[in-house]
Amino acid sequence: MPSITKPTAPRPVAADAQEDILLGVDTHKDIHAAAVITVLGTALDGRSFPATAEGYRQLLAWARSFGRLRRAGVECTGSYGAALARHLRAEGIEVTEVNQPDKAARRRHGKTDAVDAEAAARAVLSGRATAAAKTSDGPVEMLRLFKLAKGSAIKSRTQAINQLKSVLVSADAALRESMAGLSNPHLFKRCAELDDLGSSGPARAARHILRLLARRIQHLTVEIDDLNNRIAEAVQVSTPGLLDVRGVGPDSAAALLISAGDNPERLVSEASFAALCGSSPVEASSGKTQRRRLNRGGDRQANAALYRIVLSRLRWEDRSRDYLRRRLAEGKTRREIIRCLKRYVAREIYRLILPANPAADCGSNPAASA
Repeated sequence: MPSITKPTAPRPVAADAQEDILLGVDTHKDIHAAAVITVLGTALDGRSFPATAEGYRQLLAWARSFGRLRRAGVECTGSYGAALARHLRAEGIEVTEVNQPDKAARRRHGKTDAVDAEAAARAVLSGRATAAAKTSDGPVEMLRLFKLAKGSAIKSRTQAINQLKSVLVSADAALRESMAGLSNPHLFKRCAELDDLGSSGPARAARHILRLLARRIQHLTVEIDDLNNRIAEAVQVSTPGLLDVRGVGPDSAAALLISAGDNPERLVSEASFAALCGSSPVEASSGKTQRRRLNRGGDRQANAALYRIVLSRLRWEDRSRDYLRRRLAEGKTRREIIRCLKRYVAREIYRLILPANPAADCGSNPAASA
């Protein structure tokens, strides 16, 4: 299949004059814009290729015609560029995740796919982009898909429940009184068994809609329960023992694992994992005031999971409650203490995700320090 851009003859490179090159790719749904530069920063060429398996092969062959390709900077490796990133890794190429250029750079250089592709390559060359892309080819990717489906199912069930109760409020008095005082499970079961015989007009329509919504709720409940089981199984496969940690449930574990990815070894230390989860402290000192504040960056889903774990421990764990009392006596606010505890939990989770990483052993726990 031909590339989107009109083919041009590749630059001839002698066998004994092969040089290292860098590839940059600006990914889109249907096409990917690619650019090749040398390690000295010279732009060689740029072309667009279809976002298909054949297009990926053409892109790689085209890039390799300029020299030795070992590194590539790709935008959106978690969405439009996921398949391309997998193809490049399978060919032995190191793929680096590239964020979009900052607004100042775009104001200076303009905005086109070709410019963005070249900027992606230059981000890798300059060291601005250093994060290895997630592989998305293991149990953590399964977790992400399960959580995606569960989230939409929960949203749909909540909507159906609200609609059912709204219809019931305006239903005829006899039907409404027959459902009064029932718990939700019994209410849904009773509504699912309704028939519309002996009624007509709006009353018949209301009974039909109540039955329809109740059966939809029951179906979504079964679907959510199945996804809960699959999430727990995937967590156990990915990181055995994670669900045994105090305060860590399947949803929180899944959020933290999704943030780390299927290749958590790309995180060079437990501090990088804490920063990824938005639990690393940020300096907010000025003049005589020396303090640190909450990190408002990072993966907010993972940060919310750490927050839930900390709240659970403050309620049920003596060690965390003792730590809270000690730091309150030292003049810390509750928000600052929770920030510290989230940092400790991130360290503990990292040690489970990468137990063999020596960097995971630098640090301590709430009972031993701080």
